[in-house]
Amino acid sequence: MTKRPLEILDQVLNGQPVIISLKGGREIRGVLQGYDVHLNLVLDRAEEEIDGQVEKRGTLIVRGDNVIYISPSVE
Repeated sequence: MTKRPLEILDQVLNGQPVIISLKGGREIRGVLQGYDVHLNLVLDRAEEEIDGQVEKRGTLIVRGDNVIYISPSVE
């Protein structure tokens, strides 16, 4: 049976880290806490690498229309 995208996102709501690629070349790592049908995301322990430095962002809400992809993070 083919899974729907939101069903797949439900699988990473178990505290697994994810990588979010955004328009403009930004990439944010964090723990997915929730989402809605517009793909607005709530990330906890978010961090972003800028010029080789990891910047801690804490809890973020990412607007869904900026998301290119979401991938499980390998740590």
